[in-house]
Amino acid sequence: MKQKFVLLAAIVFGLVAALLTRSWIAGKEAEYARQREALLGKAVRTEVLVAARPLPGGTVLEAEDLLRAKVYEFQVLGRAVVVPSEGAGILGRRLERPVEKGAPLFWSDIENGLAGYKGLAHDIRPGMRAVSIAVSGANAVSGMVRPNDTVDVLGTFVFGAGDVPGADDLVTLTMLQNVTVLATGSDTAKTIDPSPRGATGYSTVTLEVTPREAELLVFAQQMRGRLSLTLRSPTDVDYEKELPRIDFKAVESRLVELNEYRQRNVRNRAR
Repeated sequence: MKQKFVLLAAIVFGLVAALLTRSWIAGKEAEYARQREALLGKAVRTEVLVAARPLPGGTVLEAEDLLRAKVYEFQVLGRAVVVPSEGAGILGRRLERPVEKGAPLFWSDIENGLAGYKGLAHDIRPGMRAVSIAVSGANAVSGMVRPNDTVDVLGTFVFGAGDVPGADDLVTLTMLQNVTVLATGSDTAKTIDPSPRGATGYSTVTLEVTPREAELLVFAQQMRGRLSLTLRSPTDVDYEKELPRIDFKAVESRLVELNEYRQRNVRNRAR
């Protein structure tokens, strides 16, 4: 009898623990959803054309193939077919590659891209500027940064007058966060070939920045050092307020702290 009671109590405690855990996870998910909505609350939405059904490559577009949908502008900036301003004349055009149902229709999906494309200047938003920085290879995420991606810009600089500066003179810091890539080399979102064989190397990346940020980047390129890019998820609009400067002492003293922060951050986002 006693064993049955212990077993029953264990089952009850287990159920209670499961319910409490589920409630805690639901609360965290709701909190994350609220934070995300707060971040996206001011994000601009734009109306674009999306596929009404799965569209195989080679499809000649007809009216029944397309629907209108509103998406966040930062997800499709400069790439998607915006209606009504760019929707005219899309019918009868041929797709270069398949488009999934519900996916926005990008100009890079369409044969010959945007008809009458007027150049990069017309893709820059009012009040913003385009500035090119010299990055390639590993500094541009192995060349996988593409037009319309969002990136952070990191700078590594050497301070000191000596010909062989000490390790403490080398500093890396995050200069800009969540910056839109307008072009890689001479390729823009409206002209780049989406196929693997069309991918080419580049030595410059053109970013959309404010006039003040443009001054910062131009000055940084004249200093002894180099700029690097880190690639972001298109849905990530978070901003890190207190990113430290990294030098040799920081690397030596903060490895444990940095790894613990990364693991904690990954777990929180996975919930």
